[in-house]
Amino acid sequence: MTQLPNCPQCQSEFTYEDGESYVCPECGHEWAKQADTDAGEAAKVVTDAYGNVLQDGDSVTVIKDLKVKGSSAVVKVGTKVRNIRLVDGDHDIDCKIDGIGAMGLKSEFVKKA
Repeated sequence: MTQLPNCPQCQSEFTYEDGESYVCPECGHEWAKQADTDAGEAAKVVTDAYGNVLQDGDSVTVIKDLKVKGSSAVVKVGTKVRNIRLVDGDHDIDCKIDGIGAMGLKSEFVKKA
């Protein structure tokens, strides 16, 4: 049996599920199930190799030569990448690199500029 959350308004433990929400029978308060899952997603923080927090639109610098899969091109150390976009997945960063094009980078190979 799964443990349902207590009511955020009156702290009652007698809550129940009703479709896509929880309901408290004591005070009548209703709240969305999504609120629980959104808190876990908001906690995901992307950091660079040195622990600096990255955000959409930041500029970063590559700290290691990176081979481009399917090509003989190499992203050289010191390459500055502007206007990054953070995404979910193995590669945390979507960006465009001059001379190479659009690609995904792992945050462990960049530092905030």
